[in-house]
Amino acid sequence: QVQLVESGGGLVQAGDPLRLSCAASGRAFSSIGMGWFRQAPGKDRELVAAISWSGVMIYLTDSVKGRFHISRDNAKNAVYLQMNSLKSEDTAVYYCAATQRRYSSDYADYAYWGQGTQVTVSS
Repeated sequence: QVQLVESGGGLVQAGDPLRLSCAASGRAFSSIGMGWFRQAPGKDRELVAAISWSGVMIYLTDSVKGRFHISRDNAKNAVYLQMNSLKSEDTAVYYCAATQRRYSSDYADYAYWGQGTQVTVSS
């Protein structure tokens, strides 16, 4: 079992930065892949970023490349999503998720989820 708690969401203006954090507890965090998903009203949940157990392999969806960065600190059992140059279309509930695989960019592989944190970008 993995328990995940997100923090750092809020209301920002377009162009502002925001950093999301996810604190993990439970099974060996350093051996599992992590991801950040988001879900906007009326839309499906989508994978925004994923990172491998070692931090070497990273996935970013096309719409956030060059603006978002995912990282992890295995010593602190934490994963982060640094979001820069935010746009109104980034408004969504952001979820931290964990997979039992070392890395995955497949939604179906993610078994553990946080409660979500709201990010609202005003234009």
